[in-house]
Amino acid sequence: MAKLFQRILVPYDFSDHSRHALEVACDLAAENSGEVIAVCALEPVSSLAGIRPPGGPIWYPPDDVIASERARLEAAVAEVRGRRKIATRATIVVGAPLEVILAAAKRADVIVMATTGRGALSHLLVGSVAEKVVRHAPVPVLTIGREAMRRAGGAGKQGRRTR
Repeated sequence: MAKLFQRILVPYDFSDHSRHALEVACDLAAENSGEVIAVCALEPVSSLAGIRPPGGPIWYPPDDVIASERARLEAAVAEVRGRRKIATRATIVVGAPLEVILAAAKRADVIVMATTGRGALSHLLVGSVAEKVVRHAPVPVLTIGREAMRRAGGAGKQGRRTR
């Protein structure tokens, strides 16, 4: 039987929630001899005070910022991976988070991502990236919400499962 979780994509934003999703993904990868691919989207600034200038974005992250964020992401992934014998990759992509995640999902078997539980008004006006990923992803999506984090004991070291 084919294993379902060989290439596990984890959208990562350096929050405790996304760290917990990364921990879950590493557990899945360890159990299925899989690989974890962490992706972080750096969004170009496309407006000031809500006013979109003609011609597109007004600021793209410079190469040194991208390199710094890549090193930060690689360190976070290595820390969560710990001693597990799994393959990991860390990627920084400049673009809108939803677009970056959906593009990366084309090369994944499953997405494991956090939800942040934004307030009702904000959710109504903007929507949730996680919700949009669930609706449009070409692969299954496992979402990790606040309640799941709370039940697991939070994020970080106290949230790790013991074997």
